Amino acid sequence: MSTPAPSFTVEAFHNEYLPENGAEVDAIVSVTAAGLGAATTSTDAAEVVVIDCSGSMGDPSTKIAAARRATKAAVDALPDGVLLAVVAGRHDARMVFPQSERMVVLDHITRRQVHAAVDHLTPSGGTAIGTWLRLAERLLSPHPRRLRHAILLTDGRDEHETPEDLAAALDAADGAFTCDARGIGTDWVVDEVRGIASRLLGTADIVAEPEHLAADFEGIVGRAMGKGAGDVALRVWTPRGATVTAVKQVSPAVEDLTDRRTPDPAKPLIGLYPTGAWGDETREYHIRVALDPLASGEEILAARVGIAAPSLSDAPLGETRVRVAWTGDSALSTRLNRRVAHYTGQAELAEAIQEGLDARRSGDVDTATARLGRAVALAAESGNAETSALLEKVVEVEDPATGRVRLRREVTAADEMTLDVRSTRTARVREG
Repeated sequence: MSTPAPSFTVEAFHNEYLPENGAEVDAIVSVTAAGLGAATTSTDAAEVVVIDCSGSMGDPSTKIAAARRATKAAVDALPDGVLLAVVAGRHDARMVFPQSERMVVLDHITRRQVHAAVDHLTPSGGTAIGTWLRLAERLLSPHPRRLRHAILLTDGRDEHETPEDLAAALDAADGAFTCDARGIGTDWVVDEVRGIASRLLGTADIVAEPEHLAADFEGIVGRAMGKGAGDVALRVWTPRGATVTAVKQVSPAVEDLTDRRTPDPAKPLIGLYPTGAWGDETREYHIRVALDPLASGEEILAARVGIAAPSLSDAPLGETRVRVAWTGDSALSTRLNRRVAHYTGQAELAEAIQEGLDARRSGDVDTATARLGRAVALAAESGNAETSALLEKVVEVEDPATGRVRLRREVTAADEMTLDVRSTRTARVREG
C-alpha cells in the first residue's frame, strides 16, 4: 500500500461584505496537512536534548533523577538512524554525549552509551539558557536537510546571563531548529520558557511533578518524529495598497506571527510567515488585512493565502482566496462570521488570563477579578473545557455566563503556573 503524497488543503472563512468606507477584513484560514505523518524517516531527523543540571536541580534530588529517566525515555523513543546529542546546561553548556561538539547516529550501541553517560548527570552551577541554546544551534546547524528539533528542560530563572544574551541566542537559533521547552517544579519563569518555545515554534508546558517528566518527554519525541516537513510557511499575497496588519495562529494555540514576516525577494507583494514543522494535522490562522475602501458594489481580491514548503515543492502548496465587496446593506456588512468570532474570542481569552494573573501577582484584586472573570465567560462561551477547569483552581465561579467570580485565597504555585503557561491553548470551533 503506497503512502499518499504530502498535500495541504487551505480554506478561508470570513464575511465577504464590508460596509461603505470599511477598511479592514478579518479571515480565519484553516490549513490541513495530509501525507506528512509518515514522510519522515529516521535518517531525516536530528535531536538535541538539553537538560538543566544547575545546582537547584538537586533540591530536591527527585528533579535530577527524573531528568535522567526522562532523557533515557526520550532516547529510547527515537528510532535508529536519528542524529543525537545530549547537553548539560549550567552557567555554561557541556556535551554529555558525545563528548565532542558533534552529533552521532543513534543505534543499539550508541543508545547504550548515551544511557551510561546520562547516569552521571549531577547538579551544580548556575543557569544560562542562552548559552545552552547556542550549543544546540552549533550542533544542529550543520544538518539543514534534516528535521531539526530540541527539547529544553529547566527548573529555574535564567540568572547567569543578561536578557540580551538570551535574546541574541534566540536570534541565532531562529530557523535552525524547533524547540519544545519544559519547566519542572515551580521555580522557573513562565514568560521565559514560553518566550523560548514561541520564538522557536515549539510548545511550552509545566511538569510540576517530577514523576511525570519521562512520559512527557516520550510524547514530545513521538510528536516531533511524526512531522514530515520542517520548513513550512504561510504564504500571504495582498494587492498594492493593502497591508497585512496581523497574522496569528489561533488553533491549536495562539501564536502571533505578525512580526515574523519575511518578504519574497522576487515578489514583494508576498510575505512568508514561519509555522514550524508539520505532520498530519489542522491549524487555523487569523489574518487581518487593511484596504483602501472602494465604492459600494466594488469587489477586490484582498488576499491569497497558501503554503510554502521548499523541502516538498518549489511551487506553492494549496491556496485560498479572500474576496471582499463593499455594500450599503448593513444586514450584509454586519454579519459576523462564526469562525472569526470564535477565534477572536480565544485570543482575547489568552490575553485576559495573562493580564488577570499579572494583576493577581501585583495585588490588584479588582483588575484580577475582572480579567479572570472575563476569561471564565469566554471559556464557557467557546466550550473550552480544559481552560475552564484550570480557571476554577484560581477563582471561585459564581456565574460562568456573566463571568462573576471571586479570587481564591489559597492557590498553589503549580495551579497558577499551569493556567498561565497553558493560557494560549484554544478550543476548536464547534461545528453545527
